[in-house]
Amino acid sequence: MSDRILPLAAVDRIIRKAGAGRVSEDAVIALTEVLEEEGIKLSQQAAEFAKHANRKTIVGADIRLALKQMK
Repeated sequence: MSDRILPLAAVDRIIRKAGAGRVSEDAVIALTEVLEEEGIKLSQQAAEFAKHANRKTIVGADIRLALKQMK
């Protein structure tokens, strides 16, 4: 058992929705790892924004702001 957060089937659907006809399991696992790593970084930055605003709750604006800053 691994410590994956995202289900592989959902990531497979994302790749197929992007236009891929066939998707290898290796590709799904690779994208899953990338999405989880970037999602954690984004969430950490959003948590900092919430903390700076004296909030314990991360809101959508924090996520969007963190995404803008990551670009």
